[in-house]
Amino acid sequence: MDLSVSLAARDSSQGLSPGFGLNGLPRPAPPKATKKPKKAVLFFEVEILDAKTREKLCFLDKVEPQATIAEIKNLFTKTHPQWYPARQSLRLDPKGKSLKDEDVLQKLPVGTTATLYFRDLGAQISWVTVFLTEYAGPLFIYLLFYFRVPFIYGRKYDFTSSRHTVVHLACICHSFHYIKRLLETLFVHRFSHGTMPLRNIFKNCTYYWGFAAWMAYYINHPLYTPPTYGAQQVKLALAIFVICQLGNFSIHMALRDLRPAGSKTRKIPYPTRNPFTWLFLLVSCPNYTYEVGSWIGFAIMTQCLPVALFSLVGFTQMTIWAKGKHRSYLKEFRDYPPLRMPIIPFLL
Repeated sequence: MDLSVSLAARDSSQGLSPGFGLNGLPRPAPPKATKKPKKAVLFFEVEILDAKTREKLCFLDKVEPQATIAEIKNLFTKTHPQWYPARQSLRLDPKGKSLKDEDVLQKLPVGTTATLYFRDLGAQISWVTVFLTEYAGPLFIYLLFYFRVPFIYGRKYDFTSSRHTVVHLACICHSFHYIKRLLETLFVHRFSHGTMPLRNIFKNCTYYWGFAAWMAYYINHPLYTPPTYGAQQVKLALAIFVICQLGNFSIHMALRDLRPAGSKTRKIPYPTRNPFTWLFLLVSCPNYTYEVGSWIGFAIMTQCLPVALFSLVGFTQMTIWAKGKHRSYLKEFRDYPPLRMPIIPFLL
C-alpha cells in the first residue's frame, strides 16, 4: 500500500486534515528517490594512416576504450576487405614495432584521438600449412633417391638397392625425423601466430627440399662408400641421433604444456621429471640444441659433406632464433635464470 494513502487514512480516522501532523503543522513531504547520474562513456577516435605515404585510409568513430587491436583490425577490414586482419600490421610509429592483437586501446600511449599506422604484410598462409609442406617434401624426395627411381642414376641402377647397411639405416633415420615433425605439427605444436607471409613457403621449401635432394643423391648413390671407421662410427652416430630425437620431442611436449590451447600465455620453461628436459637448466632453447645434435649424428653416420653443410646452415639459423628468444625471455621475466645460454651450454 502507498505510504501517503495509509497516512491520509490514519489522519482522517483521528479527525485530522490530510497532510497535517498531530500538532496541526503541515507534514513534510516524503523524500523523492534520487536517480544516480549515469557515468559518461568516453569513446575514442581512431585514425589509420598508410605507414609509407601517410595517406588516411580509415577513420573510426566511437571506438570503445576497451577495444583491442584485433577488434580495430576487424573494423578496418569492413572498409578495406582486401586487407584481412592477418595481413595487417598496426603500429604507433611508421617505423615502429607492430602492436599485438591483445593490446587494449586505452592502455596505449595515445589520446582520445589515436593515430595508427598501417603496413600490408602481404598474402598470408597458416603456419600448419607451411610446416606440413616443407616437411612432407624432404620425406618424399629422399625416398625417390633411396628407391633409385628412373632418370636419377641411370637405367643400370633403376630400382636397385644398396648393399651397405648404413644407407638403409640413414633412410630410416631421415624418414623418422620428418614423420616426427609432421606429427608434431598436427598434434603437439601450439603456434602463437596463426599465419606467416605466403612468400616464406617458397623460401622454406627451397631450403628443405633442396638439401634433402642433395644429401639423398650422394647417400644413395651406387658409388657411395661407408664411413671410415665402419660399424663403430655408425653405432655411435645412431646413438647420438636417437638420444637427440627423444630430447627434441621431450622439449616440444614440455613447451606445449606451458601454453593452454588457444592461448598466447608465455611462461618460463623449467625442467620436468623427464631427464631430457634437464637441459633447460643450461640453455633457453634446448629443442634447437637437440635438433642440431640430431643432424650432427646423421652427418657422422653418413660421412656425407651435404649433410654436414645442412647441419652448419641449420645451426646458424637456429642460433639466431635462440638468441632472439633468449633476449625476449630476459626482457619479459625479471627472475629468468641467469645461468642459461641461448643454445650451447656455457658458450653460446
